[in-house]
Amino acid sequence: MSITFSQTVSGELRDGVLIVTIDNPPVNAASADMRAGLAAAIRHAGETETVRAAVVTGAGRNFVGGADIREFGAPMAEPTLPEVVASIEESGKLVVAAINGAALGGGLEIALACHHRIAAADAKLGLPEVKLGIVPGAGGTQRLPRLVGPAASVELIATGRIVSADEALALGFVDRVVARDPVTEALTAARNLAGRKLRRTGALDVSAASAEAVEQAAAKALSRARGQEAPVEAVRLVRSAGQRPLTEGLADERATFLRLRDSEQAKALRHVFFAERAAAKVPGVEGVEPRPVRIVGVVGTGLMGSGITVAALGAGYHVIAVEQTAEAAAKGRERISGLLDRAMQSGRLDAAGRAERLARLSIGADMAALAEADLVIEAVFDDPAVKTELFRQLDGIVRRRAILATNTSYLDPDVIAAATLRPERVLGLHFFSPANIMRLLEVVRCAKTEPDVLATGLAFARRLGKLPVVSAVCEGFIGNRVFSAYRREAEFLVEDGALPHEVDAAMEAYGFAMGPFAVSDLAGLQIAWARRKRQAATRDPGERYVDIADRLCEAGRFGQKSGRGWYVYSGGKRAVDPEVTALIDASRAAKGVVPRAVPAEEIVSRLLAAMAAEGKAILAEHIAERDSDIDLVMINGYGFPAHKGGPMFATGQVA
Repeated sequence: MSITFSQTVSGELRDGVLIVTIDNPPVNAASADMRAGLAAAIRHAGETETVRAAVVTGAGRNFVGGADIREFGAPMAEPTLPEVVASIEESGKLVVAAINGAALGGGLEIALACHHRIAAADAKLGLPEVKLGIVPGAGGTQRLPRLVGPAASVELIATGRIVSADEALALGFVDRVVARDPVTEALTAARNLAGRKLRRTGALDVSAASAEAVEQAAAKALSRARGQEAPVEAVRLVRSAGQRPLTEGLADERATFLRLRDSEQAKALRHVFFAERAAAKVPGVEGVEPRPVRIVGVVGTGLMGSGITVAALGAGYHVIAVEQTAEAAAKGRERISGLLDRAMQSGRLDAAGRAERLARLSIGADMAALAEADLVIEAVFDDPAVKTELFRQLDGIVRRRAILATNTSYLDPDVIAAATLRPERVLGLHFFSPANIMRLLEVVRCAKTEPDVLATGLAFARRLGKLPVVSAVCEGFIGNRVFSAYRREAEFLVEDGALPHEVDAAMEAYGFAMGPFAVSDLAGLQIAWARRKRQAATRDPGERYVDIADRLCEAGRFGQKSGRGWYVYSGGKRAVDPEVTALIDASRAAKGVVPRAVPAEEIVSRLLAAMAAEGKAILAEHIAERDSDIDLVMINGYGFPAHKGGPMFATGQVA
């Protein structure tokens, strides 16, 4: 017998067990209708004599993917999620969660309130609310510690880490993992456990944990917070779970959730959340079928090329890597093997996975091997002559339908494409280093790139687990162009009177992991120097130009790798260098600049304004599709703090 509880929740009575199915695509979000339907289903189970137990599951590939974020900022409709969760836990009849897919945020809170939890082997579970600037608001910080202890709860909730079903089982917040349909197993469990004493999570004691373990987990989680409020509050709430009654903890959690939900940080992170979804909507490729890609070619196995290779191997592709010589190819194989070894050491890969990836890699010095590739990515030295000659060669080697991609950072990919007979199959795939780790991938639409070629680039990026953002052609594309404006303004600040470490300190206090001068040293000063030299002949003589970075390069100060740049380096640590200060003083004196003290507030406001101004120019030139794309690029590629929303959001430029 089928029962409709709401538009998104239905029930089926099977041998005395009410199977409650949540069907609210695409992720079964806990919307107002879903909450009302689930509450009605639990109430029906409790009031109906023929129902001995209930099983809650989701339709499709999700259990419940979290709260309906569209409701944030609006009055919350009744029943609230905490009320629904409480009705499940307090039910007089057994409620079993059949976790068929993602149980995230409010979805996991629903599962934690159930009396028994069975998960599919491929289910993903977590409380990622801190990534939206909030804490769990329906008992997550109070119930999870009662199942897994405070140390593990601090780590999971304060970082928002999502775990596999097997890890959830090992930690103790899933009772069983099954390879087949969890509903079948949940029905069996419901029949076996019905009528027995219910195991209510909220009634359990928080298991004892050493203060040291909790402190270590908190310190590790908060070391990444950099001014974010939500992780700090999450740690506080978890710590208090074992020190007061459940009702007090739940009330504190809810009040904290509501306060954070309306905070500027949460608004910024919601902007980022919706920005990622908007970036997936690319004009001109709607309904366009990507070309099939099975074999990926990579030319160059230096730092970038080896990272791209490891990323492609991790996504299941066969990879043909090519170097100039057999010796260089051997070094490339060592570099790739080393990256896989590092993944093993961190626990992200096992020995079998490493061997399987290497079995899909062939590497040598014969360009003709690339004839089999469906997509070839060049990762050679960023020199126009080198890249155009390479593309001329590739054009005569690969199949007609194969795609050619350049990883250039600053060069014009249209010029590179023009060296081929089929420029329509060329696009840019601008990876960020390390390419096997960094999430951002700028997908560059060249003047003649065919829609299915662009669609293939996007599909490839997503299969790699990247966040693709489309850019049109300009020097530096979106990211490097905005970063260049940021760096240029930082140099103006230094010429005006600030010192590099003062600029860096101001931006790090704002939330950046590293300030602009520390980043320049890490990346190396040579590429930007080469770019400035290329632009010298066409530079407007009336335009303000600071030559301090040029003087550093002329002195052989190329950054961390050379041991000297804007800072001096010893033992991996940076320090202010009096030589740089003297060079800055000399440059100011030569221009007649009288230095002044520049407060941190001015440093931050000027640098944000510089980024936003360049972003507006990029939008006006139709390089980026939308302002939020610029924010995504700067957050995921250049360390802009996500909880500030990106330069366009932070300066009020978002439409």
